[in-house]
Amino acid sequence: MDQWLNACVAGERAYTIIKGTRFQKKKSKKAAKIIIIILIIVIISTSIYDPFYRRLIDEENDDEIRIWCIITYSSSLKTFQSAIHGFHFNAPFVINLVSSIVLITRKSRQQSNLRTDRTYYQLLRQQLREHKNLLIAPVILVILALPRLIISYVSNCMKSASNPWIYLILYFISFIPPMLTFIIYVLPSKFYKQEFNKTIERYRTNIRRRLQVV
Repeated sequence: MDQWLNACVAGERAYTIIKGTRFQKKKSKKAAKIIIIILIIVIISTSIYDPFYRRLIDEENDDEIRIWCIITYSSSLKTFQSAIHGFHFNAPFVINLVSSIVLITRKSRQQSNLRTDRTYYQLLRQQLREHKNLLIAPVILVILALPRLIISYVSNCMKSASNPWIYLILYFISFIPPMLTFIIYVLPSKFYKQEFNKTIERYRTNIRRRLQVV
């Protein structure tokens, strides 16, 4: 879900540049609510089948009790699962990357129409330097999300008595991308960093006012 939300944000940034002054904030907010609802429905509907094909089996062997989690997928369902995992992994990355490229190229084109003293390619290089975080961030996020994809393809279920550390490490690494959103997107961007500082300053001002009133 977090990858899809990042892709939606990137898509809106590109759409804002394309529309320019014709961009309507109210329509964008309304569309965002609809898209989020659609995403939730799609993600749930494409993974709701999984719990129905899992079952636990107790095994006693040499005075040792093991619990096995068994998955019984048909060949067609395995193919469907692999396709769904690949889609949820690759589609947000492609949308994010393409949106960033569109934003940089369109912004460079707009500036080249206004500034005749510099060529389009000079402005493009400048925009690439200023917005390089928009291109680097999707690559970093997709690399950090690879363990989750590997788990979905390689690991079906895990024995309770087996060594779980490899699976646990890969599982927790998959939670790193949502935790790095602030570091990857906000801190490298001058605009987002300024907005963040303004927001923090507003909160500080409100807290000081309330403390003075008390």
